[in-house]
Amino acid sequence: MSGDGDPDGERLGRVLLSRVVEPGDEAGGRWVREFGVGEVVGRLRDGGEPLPGASGVRWAGLVARAGRAEPEQDLAVAEAAGARYVCPGDAEWPGQLDDLGDARPLGLWVRGRPGLRMWALRSVALVGARACTEYGTHVAAALAAGLAERGWVVVSGGAYGIDGAAHRGALAARGATVAVLACGVDRPYPRGHAALIGRIAEQGLVVGELPPGDHPTPSRFILRNRVIAALTRGTVVVEAACRSGSLATARAAQRLGRFTMGVPGPVTSALSAGVHELLRGEATLVTDAAEVVELVGDMGELAPPRRGPVLPRDLLGPSARTVLAALPGDRAAPAGEIALDARTTPDEAIARLYELRALGYVERHGDGWKLTRQAMISVRDGHRSC
Repeated sequence: MSGDGDPDGERLGRVLLSRVVEPGDEAGGRWVREFGVGEVVGRLRDGGEPLPGASGVRWAGLVARAGRAEPEQDLAVAEAAGARYVCPGDAEWPGQLDDLGDARPLGLWVRGRPGLRMWALRSVALVGARACTEYGTHVAAALAAGLAERGWVVVSGGAYGIDGAAHRGALAARGATVAVLACGVDRPYPRGHAALIGRIAEQGLVVGELPPGDHPTPSRFILRNRVIAALTRGTVVVEAACRSGSLATARAAQRLGRFTMGVPGPVTSALSAGVHELLRGEATLVTDAAEVVELVGDMGELAPPRRGPVLPRDLLGPSARTVLAALPGDRAAPAGEIALDARTTPDEAIARLYELRALGYVERHGDGWKLTRQAMISVRDGHRSC
């Protein structure tokens, strides 16, 4: 199984190596880059000279694992589960994963009909706490639905909490979503999300580095996050405590030069403390899908400006507003008194009062002027909007 100049041999070699080295193993990635897949596999299968940097103990362990690997069987099991193996050089390989350098995946197991490379071109990662609040669940689902409606692919890790809410939000909007797992794509984890991950595989994509049947470990969850960060244009964190694993995705995104965003929560919530720390650094605060797209999208995809309601009194000229504000709220007042409080002349005050009368804000009572009911409501609503 040299793989030299043989695409099928190269693929089998990478499948074998996925049983031998852990995801993100930079030493393994360096060996593949410097010596080629065929040479690395040949030495492991023959128990030959250790590759540079491998101690005797480690090399013996790698050789033992290589001896048990059955890449042809792994490919057959994956095919039976509806999965395929995508590796560098394939048309479906997302080129942005190459930004990971020697930590780049050897290949990815993919379940689902869409092409991974095309979907990844316009994708956003949406991650956060497993033990999230109702607020976090709501925000994650709304963000995912909004992104899906705008034609963006939502990428997350398939876990409980924010991940699950993100996937469901995208699916509910009949949008595209990708679950990147820390285990074999034929054995969804967590088991409580088996139905959700199965639905994602039908409507979207389920992706993982580990070969069929492999189980997750704490370190594999953390290493999986680098793939989520590298696949996407940016990462949004919704609810994360200071030690949340989702922060590893954000840090990986920052290292890769991707956009990093956070949704703020209550300052009293420990589940938002990690997000707030991100926002104190280089992350950008976002509150909805439009703000996310403004950051990661094409030039001109701007979020609408945030403004309060426009009240009728906002359309008045400055001098008319000043005179209106000078009228007492509980009685009629003569024009001279109003002019004094408005710091203008009586003639100017009278001119503005007649203007306000025409607009329905004031009414004349003998020699005095009084606010109408419409004006009182306008003033009260204006105070409330502040």
